[in-house]
Amino acid sequence: MKRKVCVFTGTRAEYGILHWLMKGIQNELDLELQLIVSGTHLSPEFGLTYKEIEKDGFTIDKKVEMILSADTPSAISKSTGLGMIGFADAYNDLKPDVVVLLGDRYELIAASLSALYCSIPIAHIAGGESTIGAFDEAIRHSITKMAWWHFTSTEVYKNRVIQMGENPKRVYAVGALNIDNVVKTPLLNKSELEKKIGFKFGKRNLLVTFHPVTMENNTAEKHFIELLNALKTLNHTRFIFTHPNSDTDGRVIRDLIESFTENNNDISISFQSMGRVNYLSSLQFIDGVVGNSSSGLTEAPSFKIGTINIGDRQKGRLKAKSIIDCEPTTDSIKNAIETLYSEDFQRMLLTVVNPMGEGDATEKIMAIIKNDSIPKELKKEFYDL
Repeated sequence: MKRKVCVFTGTRAEYGILHWLMKGIQNELDLELQLIVSGTHLSPEFGLTYKEIEKDGFTIDKKVEMILSADTPSAISKSTGLGMIGFADAYNDLKPDVVVLLGDRYELIAASLSALYCSIPIAHIAGGESTIGAFDEAIRHSITKMAWWHFTSTEVYKNRVIQMGENPKRVYAVGALNIDNVVKTPLLNKSELEKKIGFKFGKRNLLVTFHPVTMENNTAEKHFIELLNALKTLNHTRFIFTHPNSDTDGRVIRDLIESFTENNNDISISFQSMGRVNYLSSLQFIDGVVGNSSSGLTEAPSFKIGTINIGDRQKGRLKAKSIIDCEPTTDSIKNAIETLYSEDFQRMLLTVVNPMGEGDATEKIMAIIKNDSIPKELKKEFYDL
């Protein structure tokens, strides 16, 4: 009998990372892929990105509606509660043998709690990481305590998971799935990409992806205005903006992006969702990623480009030498951009090594999911160091 492996995705970015693992499960004769889609994938405000998943050849087994039309703390809390109800029904119908969860967003706390209560073992990807500026930090570590298998991006993160009392026999440092995405995805050339996204690359090009720092109170608007003020001082530079995820105060950033691109449509463009292939393809032709997204720390170094990492959202993560940290102020961001374009920094980029792996995480995860025994009971003893 095939082992039923249920993968959950709630955002465009998460799906992009999971894509090749989903393909591997789908093509494995001894495994049956079950797919639950929720979160912003089902929201018109975020581009109904579930259609991209279906276009890629995946069958969606269950859609869990959980996103309320608001970005307040109350709405996020209520969305999490709605998610638990939906996941309980989905798991009851699908009866998976394993649930695969990646990352640390609030949609995942609902998915993991429901799996725990349904006694379904969780395979958690990307545990042990640290993002001090976001409440993802607490969610990530909570999922670790609910998960049975742990697939971390580095040895450092593996040791953190063990430090939280998890059995080392079920903790594997496999590298980041993000790098599999970079290595395995056929990318568009410049002319193909320009035609597809309706954007002409210029002499200098920056990709801007900025999200609210959810552990700070009402800083999203102020910090993003500081960023825009820095960008306005640049000459001969074109900008690609991606919208933020469904987080507290995310709409404030989206409104500011739309205002900027409307007033500067000759040099800028924005996307609710660029799509996995378009986003990765664009990293070939830009000078750097600007903002506070994890993609600037994971995928960007593999393209030998710099990342200007603003503020505390990603504080605590391992970083390649291509990452330039700066404060969320106009002057600090301007200085970081000057560093990015300096001759010394550009020369250094040629030898940058991405600490997140070599692009073979899919095969390593697949081997464990396929061959390890499914526990009859999810009783875990705390592993003392």
